[in-house]
Amino acid sequence: MKIGFGCDHTAIELKRILMEHLQNRGFECVDYGASDPNVRVNYPEFGLKVAEAIKSNEVEKGVLICGTGVGISLAANKVPGIRAAVCSEPYTAKLTVEHNDANIIAMGARVVGSELAKMIVDSFFDAKFEGGRHADRVRMISDIEEKYRR
Repeated sequence: MKIGFGCDHTAIELKRILMEHLQNRGFECVDYGASDPNVRVNYPEFGLKVAEAIKSNEVEKGVLICGTGVGISLAANKVPGIRAAVCSEPYTAKLTVEHNDANIIAMGARVVGSELAKMIVDSFFDAKFEGGRHADRVRMISDIEEKYRR
């Protein structure tokens, strides 16, 4: 699986650790930035880059990291078809795929340490969408998105 990574200046080291961890597990990782921890950047641009990479099929899923994971996920979720979920522990990361068919996991570099972050991404990428009644709910979310698309 090919995974897109994006982060702001607060999360560059955690992004590097997670990319290395997932590459060691056999995933292909694409870095969409940021790259310099000394240069302040705006997280929405990196959330958008990864979301657009998923939309264009450059990558299959994404990992986004900012201070809390919230802002960068909000930006990504503005792209139709993107389902980015902030997760701070493995159980939610697993269920967000199994029940919500999330295609991006987001987390906060100021919230989780590197070992917990590894467990979170492992749970996310090991999970499979269950379909069934969950597919109906994901379709309902897509319908809401379509209703408000300009």
